[in-house]
Amino acid sequence: MLIIPAIDLKEGQCVRLFQGDMAQHTVYSDDPAAMALHWQSLGAERLHVVDLNGAFAGQPVNAAAIAAIVAACRLPVQLGGGIRTLATIEACLQMGIQRVILGTVACRDPQLVREACRQFPGQILVGIDARDGWVAVQGWAEVTDIRAIELAQRFEEVGVTEIIFTDIARDGAMVGPNLEATQALAAAVTIPVILSGGISSLEDVQRVMQNPGPYPNGGYIAGIITGKALYDGRLDFKAAVAATK
Repeated sequence: MLIIPAIDLKEGQCVRLFQGDMAQHTVYSDDPAAMALHWQSLGAERLHVVDLNGAFAGQPVNAAAIAAIVAACRLPVQLGGGIRTLATIEACLQMGIQRVILGTVACRDPQLVREACRQFPGQILVGIDARDGWVAVQGWAEVTDIRAIELAQRFEEVGVTEIIFTDIARDGAMVGPNLEATQALAAAVTIPVILSGGISSLEDVQRVMQNPGPYPNGGYIAGIITGKALYDGRLDFKAAVAATK
């Protein structure tokens, strides 16, 4: 299982939000590329980068910071936030991004996800963000009438590489992950699931590791994304990695 450090970008800075609220953010670095190198030096195997401004704007905004991250480190980077067209996907991949995360567009235009998986096999992830089990889009500003599990099941056999599942109420709140909902999602699909939101300690990582799957249908929890706990020093990255081995 991978422990994946998160780099969330707002106006070129590395920040963390509280429950997805752009007004409640903490700046951790003015140099996202240096932060990427920091996680690389500690042994990270992948980075999770989110263009927060792009998620609200509907198109990438922090391109300069993203390009700097890709140029600075040798780690595979998965990118989300405002990626809603095939042309944008292609531009991100040409920039050097390894995997692209489709969130809002996955809910509103599933056919685009199918076409993206066909054109860019192995490089398309779906991000499913939920409030009380209901999918939220547009940078989490709008809650839909679609259940997270229902949306995930729409992409079975399409070619989606992984699903990133975030419980918005847990994100940045340091209250522990919604492990029950994540396990339920992983048990409902065959696509590997990455848990995001709420990891606050080594004990949380160990809880995930107690039952990551595979579940009867073959689905499993393949990774954990963590941000605030790492930046605040509550979670030691090397200890978290060791717990997953």
